[in-house]
Amino acid sequence: MADEIEAGKTALLALIGQLDAGVQVVIPVRATNDRYLISLTKGKAREFISISEDDLLDVDQEPTVRREVEATVRAGLAKLGG
Repeated sequence: MADEIEAGKTALLALIGQLDAGVQVVIPVRATNDRYLISLTKGKAREFISISEDDLLDVDQEPTVRREVEATVRAGLAKLGG
């Protein structure tokens, strides 16, 4: 399971990098209540997005999940001014 989580984190980082390479991302080591509270920082602006553990596991394998996660990421980036 740890390998799948790491693969999901890597896929999420790649997705965020494609959308805005200037954003710093912090993904917690473990989920809280089956959700990851992920920090997006650009300049002095910071926004948090929440992604479920299941979605993180499936982000690179399920197109529907990827679209949902991408929409969450885009909404967070929009709040950063990105």
